[in-house]
Amino acid sequence: MEDYPRTLAEFEDRFGTEQACRDYLVALRWPGGFRCPLCGHDACWVVGKLFECSKCGHQTSVTAGTIFQDTRKPLRQWFRAAWYVTSQKNGASALGMQRILGLGGYLTAWSWLHKLRRAMVRPGRDCLNGEIEVDEAYLGGMEEGVYGRQTFKKALIVVAAERDGTRIGRIRMRRVPDASAASLHAFIHAHVQPGSTVHTDAWQGYCGLEGYTHKVVALRGQRELASQRLPRVHRVISLLKRWVLGTHQGAVSPAHLDYYLDEFTFRFNRRASHYRGKLFYRLLQQAVATDPAPYKQLNQHVRAGPEHPKPYL
Repeated sequence: MEDYPRTLAEFEDRFGTEQACRDYLVALRWPGGFRCPLCGHDACWVVGKLFECSKCGHQTSVTAGTIFQDTRKPLRQWFRAAWYVTSQKNGASALGMQRILGLGGYLTAWSWLHKLRRAMVRPGRDCLNGEIEVDEAYLGGMEEGVYGRQTFKKALIVVAAERDGTRIGRIRMRRVPDASAASLHAFIHAHVQPGSTVHTDAWQGYCGLEGYTHKVVALRGQRELASQRLPRVHRVISLLKRWVLGTHQGAVSPAHLDYYLDEFTFRFNRRASHYRGKLFYRLLQQAVATDPAPYKQLNQHVRAGPEHPKPYL
């Protein structure tokens, strides 16, 4: 059963103490009751803030192995940060979080935001299905001396958007190293259910797509027609660029772009939620299932993966 505060007043009343926050995390992490992370046993003794497995004796806390691990700040501060991030329609900047929550330094706010962003994508989430529009786009400023899809500085992203009647359904997006068939096909296979209908332009990188009904939208060399023939995916791309320029003033580090894309996807796919508290609930639910991310790890370069195996910006 989904359990979350509907309003700011409810949030303040419910999470006014450390124990209330801790109890909420326990319910989210072990909804069916305690499970030892070492042996899987379901019985334990409570020793202060620790849970000791009655079978193997392993001790753990509700924050161990989550994004909250080793935090020196109260959980109440973390809960306020999660509420602030999810209650802002267009997202939050590190500077804004620092000011609102009264955090000691900018780096604290910056690292908290990036830890929360890492919890915005649920592993094993459902693939898109049905009618899907797919296209690529570049993020970055003006660049001279390049032609077509060539770039030296910009980040290339590929976006998929479900057709939900005349509206946009769920979306997926990911940065890719290039517009080759290997990169584009890998994205589609990872995020679109086999058997779906995929609509793309006539770019050669989409040729030979197997396992899907592939429909090519001919633009006849007129890229301006793309927003008419593939309206949903281009609407998403336009909103993404506006979000990066508006909320983040265009100051998105290439090294962390993947996680900004995750945040945009998280927000967009939940844009119809009646209560912002539901986003808060989902974020904390995924936060207790996300591995810790120390500052040194946050400060490293792009996330490794088959779609972008090494930094390229």
